[in-house]
Amino acid sequence: MTDEERPPVRRRLAWLGRRLARRAVLYPTFLLLGAALLYVPVDNELRLDRWRDELREHGQPTQAVVYDQVTKPGGNKTGASSTMYFRYDLDGVTHEQEVACFEVCLPPGTTASIWVSRTDPGDFVTDFDQLSGHRGRIQGVVGAVGFGVLALTVGALVTECLGWWQERRRRPRPRALHPVSLPRSKHKSGGGRRLTATRRR
Repeated sequence: MTDEERPPVRRRLAWLGRRLARRAVLYPTFLLLGAALLYVPVDNELRLDRWRDELREHGQPTQAVVYDQVTKPGGNKTGASSTMYFRYDLDGVTHEQEVACFEVCLPPGTTASIWVSRTDPGDFVTDFDQLSGHRGRIQGVVGAVGFGVLALTVGALVTECLGWWQERRRRPRPRALHPVSLPRSKHKSGGGRRLTATRRR
């Protein structure tokens, strides 16, 4: 039976089934892609946690002074961001480095303990567990993109499945066939014996 010969509801169901079959590879691909992108900031945060522990264990301890704090107003989609500026001496050399304000934002003139990397004097961790610089911004954007991909893919998949299910519910049920009694024939048919009359002479 061709598509033109099928009822409209059956043609719709067949079309939805073929559409879901074609996207059986597309949806898992986007789901895996979104999950991988969403895991990027999580993996980055785990790496930063390990680096904090390593700096505290093997870094060179010293004291830093917050000599300035700058707050930049955000745009329509982002809020204001504040940055602390640290100054510290290491092996007779004065260094300056910025630290992003997240959970802690110290005012100018505050002293904080830091542990500095022995290979990079601009890399340190503070006593309130904040790393120097602005880290994780790119990974955060990648994670947001991954979340968007996951949300759109799951929404499209749910919409497709609901549409197929609703079309299946609208499919008319076949009518039950009742047995029809036929009138009996008065003439018997079968293999009965045929009697022939013989004329006597």
